[in-house]
Amino acid sequence: MKIMLVDDEQSIRTVVEHIVTEEGYEFCYAADGAEALEVLEDEKPDLLILDVMMPKLNGFEVCTKIRESGNDLPIIFLSAKGDIVDKSVGFRAGADDYLVKPFSSMELSLRIEALLRRKREQKPLQVNRNYCKLGDLEIYFNKFEVKKRGKKIDLTPKEFKILAYMAASPGEVFTREQLLSHAWGDDYVGELTTIAVFIRKIREKIEDDPSKPKYLQTVWSVGYKFGEKIIG
Repeated sequence: MKIMLVDDEQSIRTVVEHIVTEEGYEFCYAADGAEALEVLEDEKPDLLILDVMMPKLNGFEVCTKIRESGNDLPIIFLSAKGDIVDKSVGFRAGADDYLVKPFSSMELSLRIEALLRRKREQKPLQVNRNYCKLGDLEIYFNKFEVKKRGKKIDLTPKEFKILAYMAASPGEVFTREQLLSHAWGDDYVGELTTIAVFIRKIREKIEDDPSKPKYLQTVWSVGYKFGEKIIG
């Protein structure tokens, strides 16, 4: 399997190359965000490690472009910026994990292994219905498509997984752990706050008023649920 790094620091490229090749993976890299999109197309890696602050295109922009193309490639952000604001931006852009510099070789190896394992074991979404409707929202489970008032809503693969998983069992309350396990796998090693970021992003796309959601509803101190739906 092949690991790709995007980082403009030669020292980081040397360290990461040593870590991944020692684990038996192939390695490729790009030195800036614009180059990353070209190398990604040519090399077709199995996992991407993406720095945030880079020339031309920053990591958030690169990640967003990758997700907009429909690519579900596992992405780990690697950054010296460790505050919650930057992490939220990274997860909203479509990242799977976020590792702050300086990092240990073992931690990076474990996170790579966990993401690749989840990718290999990933199973198609299993639901009992092909379609559901709640108010103006329509979810086509078999097409991985969501529409609102007839207009298609662009969701990332993980956003759709979370939304469809909840919609398949209307009214059932899901914990953050359950939603993370479904979208990322049982071995997720990131933070529980990740799911709140994804829920907020989905709400911004599907709710008329994200501050007063009727589709993805918060159950305080427990988790989230999908509002009552009308089967079409």
